[in-house]
Amino acid sequence: MRPIPLALAALLALLPLPLAAASGQATMTAEEFDAYVTGKTLTYSQFGQVFGTEEYLPGRKVRWQFTADECQYGSWYPRDDLICFHYEYDQSEHCWRFWKEGDGLTALSVDDPPGWELSEVAETTQGLSCPGPDVGV
Repeated sequence: MRPIPLALAALLALLPLPLAAASGQATMTAEEFDAYVTGKTLTYSQFGQVFGTEEYLPGRKVRWQFTADECQYGSWYPRDDLICFHYEYDQSEHCWRFWKEGDGLTALSVDDPPGWELSEVAETTQGLSCPGPDVGV
């Protein structure tokens, strides 16, 4: 068998993934995602480090917090087989594929290559502590 030329391999890596990367699991539908996340606060890691925490509120509203940063408020919506987010301070669209793996969620941004997945590492029903900017001023 001949090896795939490097340029072709790079091009193939850019194509959309119909199934969740290495797990072989199908991506979650919007209904499955909503049923899993609503009322929960999930912490995600990437490359063995905490990446951030998101609180999933009713009505597809969210609060996102990078570790030690202030919260960003936003919402999520389905687009094809993706779950996309908009946040109040960043109106660009952030789309992900989510799938169940083991006891939690795994997610891969459409902007990232396989191997850059986020993994759920903690779940709680307690909301985020979101101190506002300029508190005490």
